[in-house]
Amino acid sequence: MIIDKSKFATKEALIDHIVANKEAIISAKKAVTKEADAISFYAPAYDTKTETDKAQPLSTEELLKKDVIRVKVVINTTNIMDSHDDVHMKGTFKRSVKNNKEFLFLREHKVAFESIITDNAKATLKEYDWSDLGYGYSGKTEALVFDAEIEKGRNPFMFDQYAKGYVKNHSVGMRYVALEFCANDDRYPSEKANWDKYITEVVNKQDAEDNGYFWAVTEAKVIEGSAVPIGSNRATPTMSVKENNDDSEKSTHEQNNETPDGDITVSKDDFRKL
Repeated sequence: MIIDKSKFATKEALIDHIVANKEAIISAKKAVTKEADAISFYAPAYDTKTETDKAQPLSTEELLKKDVIRVKVVINTTNIMDSHDDVHMKGTFKRSVKNNKEFLFLREHKVAFESIITDNAKATLKEYDWSDLGYGYSGKTEALVFDAEIEKGRNPFMFDQYAKGYVKNHSVGMRYVALEFCANDDRYPSEKANWDKYITEVVNKQDAEDNGYFWAVTEAKVIEGSAVPIGSNRATPTMSVKENNDDSEKSTHEQNNETPDGDITVSKDDFRKL
């Protein structure tokens, strides 16, 4: 849910509106599935001083001759404010990934047979230096990573897009579970305390300060991951495209052999509004 900031004369008026309607806004955010924006009112500035490693064992021509390729893609990263004014904190997707072995991998969040890239993408949480993702920020981020086989026969268009190196961004389709409103405004002690608690973890801090507020998302439910032309969080590259000759990576749930935690599995009700 994105608020039209152009309707407010000042930053303070916008924060007044959000604080006054905070519970309703949180309920509305939790009621829908968050996806990438086609057009957004706020576009974060990204610093791309280094290049993402796109090395692949086979040439594009060789990959296109295969029937199956394997991709590793970043679906979401933490600690960066996106165009929804959200900052996903480390651990946001931990319970969801733990409780679900496989996820839908889609084209542009469309839940339709022709848009399914695969229905058994394996999800893991992996810590990266920002430089590993092609960004000049210091420190690390926790990335939601999909490892997936793409069959040419099932989705030939997306097979070609990945084989040719055209897919630069991804996006998570998710449901909010827990989030806090953070405002850089001393008039609201609770929201200012949230700001002070989380602002040091935001890598694009200047964007957050210019905005005056953000939502700290501390838990969310992964519904699906998608390939998109432009993600609301653009620090979501394709990490590798290669021949499918490796053993399938196990999900976090399988690796840890842990018991699922509570009701955080994906159900058919999660797709009602998609």
